Amino acid sequence: MKIIQTNKGHLLQVLSIIMLLNMFVAGCYYDNEEQLYPSNTTDCSKVSGTFTNVKSLVAGKCATAGCHNAAGAAGNTILETYDQIRSSASRINQRVIIEKTMPPTAPLSAAEIALLKCWISSGTPNN
Repeated sequence: MKIIQTNKGHLLQVLSIIMLLNMFVAGCYYDNEEQLYPSNTTDCSKVSGTFTNVKSLVAGKCATAGCHNAAGAAGNTILETYDQIRSSASRINQRVIIEKTMPPTAPLSAAEIALLKCWISSGTPNN
């Protein structure tokens, strides 16, 4: 009988430790601070957030060979015309501005990100 009680006590200790470890692990997460608390510090009155500027940026950084041009549309996303870029604005916002995973070679500069932020926040005008 004493052996059974010892095994039960040991089993309770092990289970308690496993439960505590599980609580600590489940409490950890790896969210990006920018995704949790997006900064809205861009002063769009000082940025020329026009589609003309956006198109130039996208043509040089995104709609290049093997990426988002008609010849080799990565992810089936072509970014060459106003309609194509406008329809991808929310995805551009997520991948370029928030996650900074596009373009894959290197994140855009602060000025380039501000340009996209201001164009998107102003309703993606065709100007």
